[in-house]
Amino acid sequence: MASQHIVSSFDQDLEGVQMRLMRMGSLVEDAITTVLHALDSRDLEQSAQVIRNDRAIDQMDMDIKEETARILAVRAPAARDLRLVLSVMAMSTHLERCGDYAKNIAKRHSAMLETGPIENSVRALRRMGGMVVSMLSDGLEATIKKDASLAEQARLRDLEVDEAYNALFRSLLTYMMENPRNITTCMHLHFIAKNIERMGDHATSVAEQAIYQINGALPDEDRPKGDTTSFMPPEMPDA
Repeated sequence: MASQHIVSSFDQDLEGVQMRLMRMGSLVEDAITTVLHALDSRDLEQSAQVIRNDRAIDQMDMDIKEETARILAVRAPAARDLRLVLSVMAMSTHLERCGDYAKNIAKRHSAMLETGPIENSVRALRRMGGMVVSMLSDGLEATIKKDASLAEQARLRDLEVDEAYNALFRSLLTYMMENPRNITTCMHLHFIAKNIERMGDHATSVAEQAIYQINGALPDEDRPKGDTTSFMPPEMPDA
């Protein structure tokens, strides 16, 4: 009876830390969606709320780290349970970084209000952000459902995020070359786009951790990468 109680208590610990991760993921997804909606609607208060809410995301990351460390020390899990604890710890870090990027975008919002809009750019950013949120949602759902196929699908969609980033990058370059007055606005937009692209990388890592938790190994093949901007030096016109 005592051993059954210990097993039941351990299972509750594992379920509890996973539920904390799901709640953290929900906060991060909401931060990404909210800050990009704020850019579109030019609502500074929404961006300010994202900045304030990042403290809750950071605190959840700390709580998850403390709980996983306690489980490792007290429960000494092995095999699948150990993978679960380690993957939750890693996912928490990736989610926290996504929250930081959302906060960084929110901090840039006030400067964006001082510049004129660039046609369709914010719409493109929201589309990219939606891709990242979908990847995060599927990666986290895969951990609960133990669905490696769902996690793999999320992992591979990072290529779509990179392709969207490349397209926006080229568009912004065109606007800057056509009119130097657009340079400040386009640089802000590129900063935001790069932050979203990096969120995509972290969302991919969340999916890879789900695969590790389920299958016992990280994916063998490197995920396809579509960010080619490092090989595209901008040619700026003379002012």
